Amino acid sequence: MTNPVPASWHLETDVIVVGGGGTGLAAAVSSAESGASVVLLEKMPELGGTTGIAIGSYTAACSSLQKAAGIVDNATWHNEDMAQFAAHREPMNNGVLRQFFAENAAETLSWLHGFQLEFYGPSPEPPNRVARMHNVVPNAKAYIAALHRYALKYGAVVLTRHNVETLYQDGALGIVGVRTAHPAGHLNIRARKGVILAAGDYSSGDFVKQKYLPPNVATIEDINPNATGDGHLIAENIGADLVNMNLIYGPEIRFIAPPRKPFTQLLPTHPLLARLMARTTDFMPRALMRGLVKRLLVTWQHPETALYQQGAVLINSEGARFTDETAAPELDIPQQPGKIAYILLDKRLAEIFSKWPHFISTAPDIAYAYLQDYRRLRPDVYAKGQTPGALAKKIGVAADELERTVAHIKNTARGLPDTFGRSHFQTDFSSGPYYALGPVKSWIVHTEGGLRLTLKLEVLDRSGHPIPGLYGGGTNAMGGMVLFGHGLHIAWALTSGRLAGRNAARRGTD
Repeated sequence: MTNPVPASWHLETDVIVVGGGGTGLAAAVSSAESGASVVLLEKMPELGGTTGIAIGSYTAACSSLQKAAGIVDNATWHNEDMAQFAAHREPMNNGVLRQFFAENAAETLSWLHGFQLEFYGPSPEPPNRVARMHNVVPNAKAYIAALHRYALKYGAVVLTRHNVETLYQDGALGIVGVRTAHPAGHLNIRARKGVILAAGDYSSGDFVKQKYLPPNVATIEDINPNATGDGHLIAENIGADLVNMNLIYGPEIRFIAPPRKPFTQLLPTHPLLARLMARTTDFMPRALMRGLVKRLLVTWQHPETALYQQGAVLINSEGARFTDETAAPELDIPQQPGKIAYILLDKRLAEIFSKWPHFISTAPDIAYAYLQDYRRLRPDVYAKGQTPGALAKKIGVAADELERTVAHIKNTARGLPDTFGRSHFQTDFSSGPYYALGPVKSWIVHTEGGLRLTLKLEVLDRSGHPIPGLYGGGTNAMGGMVLFGHGLHIAWALTSGRLAGRNAARRGTD
């Protein structure tokens, strides 16, 4: 559907960037440093997007930090290793685009160093054959702070509370501008060179999820409630092609957020502090570094499925089991009262998950969180009781129901069939103390579907032709890639933003 081009414009610029997260800010900086005038539009009052609430890992091959550590690597190896994280998804992958991404990620990392961003690492993450994971200091807020600072330094105009609701298309000229909705009214903004869609994913976009995802998944909440698929919708309305829209990361079981932000999320991101922290990480005692990372770890990472394989069970807010925990419990939790559950452990399980190699959550090779770490760092999701009844009081569930649940587990351990068809428990919950971790909820971490792209980050229409003047990046424009594993989405967000910004600024001059 083509929207009529307005007779006059409220504002004109070379490049319009839609979205103020990591992708959008990288695009704005890249366009501006390439000589273009830039207007960045963000619908929320503050910048950040999903990048701003992430841990901040950036995975890339052939980085300067790898070379300094004597690590030999190449982009083809990296692409091959990415395939192993979700091998069953590989038939869906755009291999050409992912290879292109792997070849450009390290250059983007060097570009980020130029904005006084600092990293420690690289850290290993199997099945990567070598260490490739770089972690920004002090956290992902640093990307937003640094790129915002440089976008303004290069003259970009940043407008918040501006929700882009329309793309204007003018025949062979392609995309020539946008219409925004703002509390004070609407703006029509002309783009002389191009528009870059960097509006994030659709994991909280009810309309988009209901259209593309199964009904039992479409109702599951997202970690970022502002990721509503706006960029997907406005592009689809002018004929852009969407690919892999049924592919998501999740649902995944995670603990509810703490009542206050963890200490590391409150650290200032001034470049001088970041540089000092990065310079001292090599000399910082390993235990201290692990302690800092654990504070993020127990907030954002999911409890390992090994908990259930070893015998842990899930109970709802009434104290009752409701699923086979070794099957797909993440699909059943949203059907429970309040959409929450608790992970129940007995004395044996508590002992197992208090030491290596049985951790509750992990940031690979950096830190591992055990039961005692949750007691110390997340007391809001940790409870202990000598008996099922005592534990029930701690978490506010019915004592008689929890006692029935534990009695049922004891019976199934003796050979009676399980109500939910679980084949093994490996523990009979016969001895306390008993522990509950939670509430936990099921979350869609992010969606993988997005706009189909050329290697110039141009958006393609449904006939496979580039839409003149329209570019994309980040989770708004995954291009058909399959990216599973730590640090890949931020690397793609910043790499695609950098390249899309540069290409849009140079449009018509190549």
